[in-house]
Amino acid sequence: MKTFPAAKLAVPLGVVGIILLLVVPIPAGLLDVLLVCSVLFSLLILLTSMFAAKPLDFSVFPSLLLVATLFRLGLNVASTRLVLGNGHAGQVIDAMGQVTVGGNLIIGLVIFLILVVIQFVVVTKGAERVAEVGARFALDAMPGKQMAIDADLNAGTITESQARERRAEVAAESDFYGAMDGASKFVKGDAIAGIVIIVINLVGGIAIGMAQHGLPLMDAVNTYSLLTVGDGLVTQIPALLMAVSTGMIVTRSAVDEDLGGTASGQLMQSRTALRIAAAGAVLMGLIPGMPLVLFLAVGAVLFLLSRAAGARDAAAAAKEAAAAAEAGTADDDPTRRLHEDMQVSPLEILLATDLVGLVRDPGDDLLGRIKSLRHSVALSLGFVFPQVRTRDSADLEPGTYAILVGGVEAGRGQAPSGRMLALGEDIGALPGTPTVDPVYGLAGKWIPAELRHSAELSGATVIDRAAVLITHLHRIVIAQAPRLLTREDVRVLTEGLKAVNASAVEELTPSPLSLGEVQRVLQALLAEEVPLNDLGRIFESLGLRARVSTDPEGLVEAARRGLGPVIAQRRAEDGVLDVLMLDPALEQAMLEALRPGEGGSRIVLPPESVERIAGSLRELTAKAGAAGTAPVLVCAPALRPAVHRLLAEQSAEVPVLSYDEATHPGAQLRVRTVGVVRDAQPARI
Repeated sequence: MKTFPAAKLAVPLGVVGIILLLVVPIPAGLLDVLLVCSVLFSLLILLTSMFAAKPLDFSVFPSLLLVATLFRLGLNVASTRLVLGNGHAGQVIDAMGQVTVGGNLIIGLVIFLILVVIQFVVVTKGAERVAEVGARFALDAMPGKQMAIDADLNAGTITESQARERRAEVAAESDFYGAMDGASKFVKGDAIAGIVIIVINLVGGIAIGMAQHGLPLMDAVNTYSLLTVGDGLVTQIPALLMAVSTGMIVTRSAVDEDLGGTASGQLMQSRTALRIAAAGAVLMGLIPGMPLVLFLAVGAVLFLLSRAAGARDAAAAAKEAAAAAEAGTADDDPTRRLHEDMQVSPLEILLATDLVGLVRDPGDDLLGRIKSLRHSVALSLGFVFPQVRTRDSADLEPGTYAILVGGVEAGRGQAPSGRMLALGEDIGALPGTPTVDPVYGLAGKWIPAELRHSAELSGATVIDRAAVLITHLHRIVIAQAPRLLTREDVRVLTEGLKAVNASAVEELTPSPLSLGEVQRVLQALLAEEVPLNDLGRIFESLGLRARVSTDPEGLVEAARRGLGPVIAQRRAEDGVLDVLMLDPALEQAMLEALRPGEGGSRIVLPPESVERIAGSLRELTAKAGAAGTAPVLVCAPALRPAVHRLLAEQSAEVPVLSYDEATHPGAQLRVRTVGVVRDAQPARI
């Protein structure tokens, strides 16, 4: 948001002016100008709070509330000085007193007291309570919202920049409601100060008029009561506007439209309610003594509004029917549909019949989240996985989904309708169905959706069912990425690279490597979650290696050497790479046991030795995970592919890097050893 250069000095200079206003006398003409500015400033704040779509759009409100309160108190001091000193405080106060009092002091005092009661008892008290509750709820819900953002980021439904924006918005929301909780006290104090000041002006003015100016009692009462009531009203009106603004801000809910648009849309959402109100207005007009014409006019207006709401609903229904008819005009050729059903989809989601709403319900937006996931995976791994086909299946149990890769089930989970997944340690008291998270294996509960806020307040992380499915899909896509990368995908990637780096492509394909051989290398990289974003460097490394040998294992290692800094940085955190080392004696034994094979090099060791190595590695990684780190195993470059293959057979899922990759100067990482793997009893960190 752009501002004028001079606007940055307005608030600092204004605050300095307010301080001077408290101690320096000002003429009555300048006081008139400042009083008018106070009223208009408060009116502007009120209108801005009404047209703000959400509270954070007016995040400076708490500070402006403090400035406006100090401004009014400064004007009270200045006007009190003029009233008690000169018996005259300018035209604005005099006019307000004359119009309001109207020659009757009692009426003026009653009106002033009514304004004070409205501000202090009704508006200020309610706004203070709402601000206090809103601040407490915002602070209590902050950890749950942060965890939900992390869950969406891990699922790929949002990008890293979007996650940062949401985290900043959550923090700003908590800060705003905390500030409003304190700022509401200013409004309360302002109302009390207004009552005290008017009493001082009235009593002090009468005393000064009689003692110093020699006025009779009634003349002193008439003169100073007029000025006191005028002064009180001209300052209480801005105070009331600010109190209403405070109530408007703290009672706004999370909507994307201003107050006027939201209120008009929601009040006109029911045609039946408008017609019942119209009939009620007519019936009230028939009561003897009631103004029949007035009630008939109000009833007619409500009836016209109900007709407008009905026309709007009819237009919306016609639009939906047209969209459904357009969707139904697709080719219904049975032979074509049969061929489509015969084809095996690369990636497919089967939904139980009661989960079809995941696709149709805009609140779940499963298709939109899949689109975001494809974008996220493309940025992360450098390839776009195929379109995901979604269809219902009567064979699945209610609330169940299945994810298929190439027609084979790769995962299954639950996403019951009307439920949300709560994860955390203190969820035992929450009502729901116990379950296990299909991705991380965490214990959780499917709780009713209406209990989401209560679960977040108890410290649980609450995830909607679409996010659970997308997180599961993301894990399967990463694990099955080699299968999902087709020959056609490689061709598209190659043609895209040729447009920007033709020489790297021409030196590699179609000779000495075919697209199929390139595909095999890229699949091997994806199997270890090595990104393909820097495809030009991969092709250049393959081109150099292919001149010497086209051995698949050697090609993969050549590509990894070209991507060494990228591989190491993906496994590091805050510039530190935590590594597990092989015991030197064990590493030497592995080198001696290294044997070439048709499917790649292998390490031939006794089975009991392999089990001890895998057990040592599992214990070290478990302890490192408990300490909050995720180490990688490093070894000699000649051993790396064989060690990875050996650990994969033992289901020890630990990234394996060579010494060259872990210590590549381009990565600029600090390597920290957290354990040593031995062919003996598991070592300790």
